[in-house]
This record gives sequence, structure tokens and C-alpha cells, in this order.
Amino acid sequence: MDDMAIAVKPKNTFLRGISNESFISLFMITVLIVLYGVAGAIVPNFFLPRNVLNLVMNYWFTIILGIGVTFIMVTGNFDLSVGGNIAMTGVLSVYFCQAAGVSQNALANGLGLPYGVALALAMVCALAIGGINAFFVTKLKVPSIIVTLGTMMIARGVAQVVTQGAQRNTSLPDIFGVVGNASVGNTPIKISVVIMAVLVVVAFVVERKTVFGRRTYLIGANREAARLSGVKVNRHLAYLYLTSAFLAGVTGILLASEFKAGVSGRATGYEFDALVIVLLGGTSINGGFGSVLGTVVGALVLGVVTSAATGLLLSPDWQFLLKGIVTFLAILAQRYALDRRKS
Repeated sequence: MDDMAIAVKPKNTFLRGISNESFISLFMITVLIVLYGVAGAIVPNFFLPRNVLNLVMNYWFTIILGIGVTFIMVTGNFDLSVGGNIAMTGVLSVYFCQAAGVSQNALANGLGLPYGVALALAMVCALAIGGINAFFVTKLKVPSIIVTLGTMMIARGVAQVVTQGAQRNTSLPDIFGVVGNASVGNTPIKISVVIMAVLVVVAFVVERKTVFGRRTYLIGANREAARLSGVKVNRHLAYLYLTSAFLAGVTGILLASEFKAGVSGRATGYEFDALVIVLLGGTSINGGFGSVLGTVVGALVLGVVTSAATGLLLSPDWQFLLKGIVTFLAILAQRYALDRRKS
């Protein structure tokens, strides 16, 4: 009997010795491996290297958004404005770059600003959305879900007005489409994916190795205790909302550059995709718990399900239903695993 107890002890020690965030990340990595194996068994050619690469390449923008959303959700707040912010920033970057007075078509004329100035102004507008979010959440104490739903509609409304409900895609300088379409050497890996990878690494370091990251978790765990410990909670939340807006702005510019067009309807639903991968990654909707690594794993899980559904030639309606079911089951499994671990 004693020998059996000794043999089992290392396993329990390992599981109890890691944090809940690490435990959920390992759990979701296991889920990812299982889903990938199942998808490979039922979908022809699913294991091809190109398909593996596409899992990341097709979700780079969602992962970038997920970084900002993860930090905000760890504090117990939401940011649903990111999709509208992408559309607005992309449209404005195009409008600011378009040549002035070259056509009788209003959608072909812009402000004719230099490329760098145009992008900088578009980013200022993106940060303005983050500033509005921060002001209403921290100063006026309006629930973040209400504020960010409002700013999502405002940002998308600006995109609709500037494009007259359509898109702007003419009279642009050649340089505008370079960043969004540039690749690393002779590989199919775009610069956008590299930017995403760099941002994930930076976010992981901030989350795990800095005072800023520790304060984020402390606010989510107990806001009043964080305040009494000397943390300037309102200022910290403002930084997080500005960061999320900055990431949305970068994504909007990269997508506009990739397609060389500013589309008012771009990124519709992206805020919910970002929320899904953050929840799949194990971030608690109540705050105090979560990780950027988990968010990346959540994006890969969603990518595997989507790719498998596409490979099985399922219609978009069935794909949407399948993603919803998998998301629901994965989150339930996380809760079950955590409850079992605590018991």
C-alpha cells in the first residue's frame, strides 16, 4: 500500500505544484492535440505542413486582438469595441492616404497625406476609442460591456460614414499595400504573422515577469485590495484599454494594407472571436485568472475546428454551429477539470 502511495505521489505533486493558469494551459494543449488528431483522422490531407501553418496564419489578427482582451478580462472587464475599431482605423488609414481631388467619385478622393502621417493619424483615432472606454469605465463607473458596445457602434459608424457604407480602394500609393502583403524571405509567412508572434512574446513577458502584469492579476482578484496596496487601479485600467485599442488599430492597418482597401464591414464579429479564444484559453470571465499562452492555444483550437469543418465541406451555418458546440464543451471541460483539481 505504501509503495502504491509513493508511486502516485509525484503525479499529484506536479499537478498541485503548478498554478491554475498553467494547469488550464496544459489542459487546453491536451484538448488541442486530441482535436488535431481527430480532425486528421477524418479530414483528408489535414496533416499537411501547409495546413499546420495555416492554423496560425489564418488567425493572426484574432490572436493580436486576444492579447489586449485577455489583459482586460483578467481585471474583470470587457472590450467589445475592437472589431469596430479595426474597421474604423483601416478605413481612415485609406482615406488619409488617398490622393486628393483626382476624381469626381467621392470615394476615390482622400486627404492625400504622406503615408507615415496617415497611419499615425489613424492610430490616434484608434487610441481615442480606447481613451473613451477608459474614461467611462474608470471615471463614470459605467459597466465596461455597455461602454465598449457603444464605442464599437461609434467606431463602425465612423467607418460607414467615411465609406458611405461601401469601401475605399482607389487612388492609393503603392507603399500602402507593402506591409500587409510582405513575406519573410521566400516563405509564405507574412510580416503580419511575425508581428503577431513578437506581440505574443512581449505580452507573455509582461504578464509573467513584470510588476505591471502582477498588478493586472491583483486588480482582477481583488480590486479593493489592489487599491489599498497602492495600485493606481484607474490609471492601470486606462493603460489596458489604450493598449487594446492600439492592438486593434495595428490590426486594422495591417488588414487594410493586405487588401489595399478600407471596408466599412471589415472585422464584423471579430470582437466575439477574440472573446471566444480568450475564454477557450481559460481566462475567467470574473477576472483574476487567465494567460496569453492560453489565448493562443484557444485560437489554435478554434482554428482546428474551423479547418476541419471546411475540409468536411460543411456549410457556413453548420460551421458556426460546430464552433459554438466545441467552444461550449471546452469551457465546460475546463470548469470540470478545475473543480476536480480543487477537490
